[in-house]
Amino acid sequence: MRMCVGCREMKEKKQLIRVVRSPEGEVSLDPGGKKSGRGAYVCRNTECLKRAIRQKQLERQLDVTLPQETVEALLAAMPEQGEAGNE
Repeated sequence: MRMCVGCREMKEKKQLIRVVRSPEGEVSLDPGGKKSGRGAYVCRNTECLKRAIRQKQLERQLDVTLPQETVEALLAAMPEQGEAGNE
């Protein structure tokens, strides 16, 4: 079980998507959950990701300041709600 940093609900790991800060400081989505670096989990929908960004939860969890272009890249890379998790 992991906690979504957006809605703060506990869910199974496979229901969430990992946002990772690499050792080089780059922030990206990690759909497979295997990239090395500091991670935080968020629900597989853009509303939870937007809430986590707006409330600066991602910045706190990843210990990084998110520039606007990184925020836009994260939102663009987020899979559509119906497409992911229905395996």
